[in-house]
Parts: sequence; structure tokens; C-alpha cells
Amino acid sequence: MTETSLRDIRWIFVLLAGYFLLQVGVRLATSHSLDLDEAEQVFRSQWLAAGYGPQPPFYNWLQYAVFQFTGVSLAALPVVKNLLLFISYLLYGLTARLILRDKALVAIATLGLLTIPQMVFEMQRDLTHTVAVFFSASIFFYGFIRSLKQPSFASYLIAGVGIGFGLLAKYNFAILPAAALIAALADARLRPRIFDRRLALTAVVALVITLPHLFWLKDNLDFATARTLEKMTASGNASYLMQVAMGASSLALAIISFAGLTVAVFAVVFGRTLRLSLASQSEWTQLLERMMLVFAVGILLLIVFGGAAGIKDRWLVPMLFIVPLYLCLKIEAAGAETERAFRRFMPVVAVIMIGVPATLYGSVASARFTGHYERLNRPYASMLEILRKQAEPAAILAGDSLLAGNLRQDIAGVPVVSVDYPGFKPDLSARRPILLVWLIAHKGENEALPPDMAQWLQANLGVSAPEASVIDVPYFYQRGDDSYRFGYAWVHQPS
Repeated sequence: MTETSLRDIRWIFVLLAGYFLLQVGVRLATSHSLDLDEAEQVFRSQWLAAGYGPQPPFYNWLQYAVFQFTGVSLAALPVVKNLLLFISYLLYGLTARLILRDKALVAIATLGLLTIPQMVFEMQRDLTHTVAVFFSASIFFYGFIRSLKQPSFASYLIAGVGIGFGLLAKYNFAILPAAALIAALADARLRPRIFDRRLALTAVVALVITLPHLFWLKDNLDFATARTLEKMTASGNASYLMQVAMGASSLALAIISFAGLTVAVFAVVFGRTLRLSLASQSEWTQLLERMMLVFAVGILLLIVFGGAAGIKDRWLVPMLFIVPLYLCLKIEAAGAETERAFRRFMPVVAVIMIGVPATLYGSVASARFTGHYERLNRPYASMLEILRKQAEPAAILAGDSLLAGNLRQDIAGVPVVSVDYPGFKPDLSARRPILLVWLIAHKGENEALPPDMAQWLQANLGVSAPEASVIDVPYFYQRGDDSYRFGYAWVHQPS
């Protein structure tokens, strides 16, 4: 890519950099509390491991490394996430610039990612591992396309890095390089790029990156895959035919949910041009069509032979993130005029860039008017501050990982254990006092020490269940006197 062509699209990246900085600011302004995936990152940053459970460890490793430099803090979470997203959009734009001649279409393809709800909204709301998948897919896709068009050792190396990171982000990422390989082999013009000795570099790099986790996976396969398989195959007592029908319909709905808004926006922006361009073809549209077809067939095989009954839209990120670029390639193949469409598209981008951060903030802050509370409204920090006035805990046992991560954020020097995660077992035998904390979702529920926490105390410390207490703490953005109730107890003396 020449310096001139890079300069032509630089404004896109400046715009996106400003947008992602805005997202960091909005997250910090919204709440000090953590959501599920954020809390998981903070909780699991207490130790470094080759594997942590159902999700591969790429994001955990990255966040762990950042925390080593910055300390555990709320700010480090959105900064890491939005930096990964910015790099992903950057690579996507560079990929688009490789195979699109029209600069307006390069801009529309890149900013078109903002029209995918799972990527523009859900990734900001909480997701972490899916962000890592998008980041890895963008690296691989750039290396793959560059290897086909401008092959070099660097391009094959980049593809290998993308594959390695992707397999460490989510296991379903494997279908993306497989689909790319099959799609390229089907085209005689592209086949020499696959039968290139530099492909060995791709394979070696990917293997080296994933090797530590592969050794862990060999001994922990059930632990790593059981929860995901349980989600995918949850069909109750349905017959085989019903399970296949459920799986196929969930795939169709997931595709519509993922790509429907993007197609609708393009239809409004381009009008009749989009419909006419769907019949147009180019070398690159055919390649992407084959990739998406292989991906869909792979999922269908998983449904028919693997018992999958529920496909979630976010699982389609490794493949369908190419939809905006595919549509732009179709439009360019048709030779359509794009200036007016570009002028219509930018107001849509402006609405999204303003509307998404406003919605994320408003969904939490509006609780003071609606009384509807999200997880980010829960006052974990205020609760811990009150309890630390009773005693300074030497260790904490939390009822779940969400609570554990939120507590560790504000008391990082103290080991925080969660009863729902058996993989972290620091020696607490000499640590006293131990603070036990659990959530009471609805006032009036059983406020006694939960049985699983009592069992954990007995099994790990030989301690009987202590006396339980409750504490009511005002919500963030509370309406009136609304408060959230926590249960807590203290273990003071070693057994």
C-alpha cells in the first residue's frame, strides 16, 4: 500500500480513534462496578495459567499483563478493550483498501462494522473473549488477503499470528482459517498462494503461539469444553429431528440478527443499486462467498452430527464480520456510483457513534427514574468500604465470580476466592479474618450463609458455618431509598 493511498483513508482511523476514546470515557463515567466479563478478568488476574476453563486464555493473558504494569483498576479494562477494537477496525480498513479501489467504499466497509449490533453494542456492553476473536480475525484476514494479493514472508507471518491468537481467543475461531483455506483452494488463480512454502511459516507461528494452551487442553479437555457443549446442545428431551430443526432455525435467526441491520442500512443508503449489484461478481466476492458457504456448512454439520441446538449470534463473529466488506465489493463489481450513498451513510454513522455511548450510559443512569437496575448499578465498592470498617479482611470468599472480581478491584492485595471457580485455591489456613460475601438478589430471600459456601469452608478450612448478617447499600443512581442487599459473615480464628 502506498503512502498516498494510506493518507486517503487516514481520516477514518482518526474518527474511529476519537470514537473509542469516547467509549472509554463513557465506561469510566457510568459506574465503578464491573459486569460479568470484566469481573472475570479482574478475578482471574490473580494468577497466570495456561488455561482457565471454558474460554481460551488470550484475553486473560493480555489483561493480566496490563494489570502487572498498571495495577488492578477499572480504567485498564475499557482501555484494553477499546484498543483491541481500534486495531481491529484499522486492520479491517487496511484489508478493504487492498481489494477495493473506490475510497468511499473503503470508508463505508470499515465504518459499516458499526452497523453490526453484536460488534458495536454488545462488545462494548460486556464481552471480552468475543472482542479477542474479532481482533484475531482481523489480523488473520488482513494477512490472508495480503498473502493472496501481495504475498511476502510478512503476510504469511501475520496470518499465522492471527490464527494463533484466534485459537487462544475462542475455539470456534478454527472454522475461519479452515474456510479461508478451502475457499482459496477452490480457485485455480489463488491455489499457488496456498501451495507456497511460506505457508509453513504460518503453521509454525500459529503452533508456537498455541502450544502452551494445547498442553493444558490435553489434560483438561472436559473442563474446557463441557460448558460450551452444554449450551449448544441444550434441547431438552427433543427428538433428533426436532433438535436439528431447532439448531437450523437458531442458525438462521442468528444470521439475521447479526447481518440484518447491516443489510437494511446498506439497502437504505444505496437503494436500488444494492439490489442490482447482488448479481455482480468479482474474484474477491466469489472468495468471500465460498468462505461464508464453508462456514455455514460447518455449522450445519455441527447441528446435524454434533447435536447443536442453539447457535448464538455472537458465535458468528469469526466469519460474518466480513459482511460490510462483501457488500461493498458487490457494489464495486457492479460499477455503481457511490458519492451520494456515502453522503447518506455518514449521518447513519454519526447517529450510531453518538447513540451507542448514550444508550450504554443511559441504561444504567436512568435507574434513578425507572427503578430498573442493571449489574452496574450494584454498589460493591460502597459495601466493601463499610465492611472494612468492621475489620480489615486478610482474605475474601465470594459467592460467585462476578462478586469476586468486583471485590478484588478495590482490595487487590488480598486473595479473593470464589466458590464457583475451583481452579484457584490459595492457602488461606493462616489468614484471618476471612470475609464471606454473597448476593441476595431479592429482599426476603433466604439470608443464611449459602450451602455451597458452608461446604467450601468445611472442606477447605475445616471451619463450621459462621453467623450470617446482611447489609443494605444504596444503588448507584438509586431511585428514592432503593438499596441492594448483600449477605456477609466473618471467620476470625483459625480452626
